[in-house]
Amino acid sequence: MIILSILFFVTAILYASVGFGGGSTYLALLLIWEVPYYIFPVIALVCNIFVVSGNCFNYIRAGNLKTSLLIPYLISSIPLAFIGGSIEIDKSFFEILLFIVLTIAGTLLLFNFKSYEDNKENYNKIPLIISFMIGGLLGFVSGVVGIGGGIFLSPILFLFKAGKPKHIITSASVFILINSIFGLLGQLTKNDVFIEVSNYWYLLFAVIIGGQIGNFLNLKIFSSRILALITSGLVLFVATRIGIKLFF
Repeated sequence: MIILSILFFVTAILYASVGFGGGSTYLALLLIWEVPYYIFPVIALVCNIFVVSGNCFNYIRAGNLKTSLLIPYLISSIPLAFIGGSIEIDKSFFEILLFIVLTIAGTLLLFNFKSYEDNKENYNKIPLIISFMIGGLLGFVSGVVGIGGGIFLSPILFLFKAGKPKHIITSASVFILINSIFGLLGQLTKNDVFIEVSNYWYLLFAVIIGGQIGNFLNLKIFSSRILALITSGLVLFVATRIGIKLFF
């Protein structure tokens, strides 16, 4: 499990550096390491919560939270994250869904990484109905799979040119944190697995440290554009590994 801890640590560094939690890649790693399937989402969501909490605190303290950008997505995502988390799916469907989620997320991030340092002044206002639909869909998928959804929300907001990079990254981090909490509550309506999850405490320890390092890299050393490009590469690599496992 030392190798798995190191991979969780590296994943937390990369994802935290661009404001994400890393839930999608934690799930993929747990799948590859053949950890008991029914505790995947709980481990990933708990790791998400600890990683993005530090990001949210730092971003909000810096004054980067724009509530008018975030709230429309949260209104619909919160109840659907809980509902999605409470739904039971079999392992084979979960693996296919995770492969699709990772592939789409990695592709969106890859094609939008340049936007992470785009400080243009004119931005588009997304209609509320569209925001509600996007938030609801992301919340539901997040709850079912066990991710926070920010890895989708961030590229979508960049694609729509919905705000400044610092506002989008902060919104994605808070979106991940809140969806992870409600997705976790939904997951716990199916199984109380905290005792079994506690056997993997070292993964939580690894992501807490990795998340803080990732946030430091974002603030002090590397540009967000470079970190987003590296993260997209990691996501697509993991998606490829799962695809090979599923189809070959």
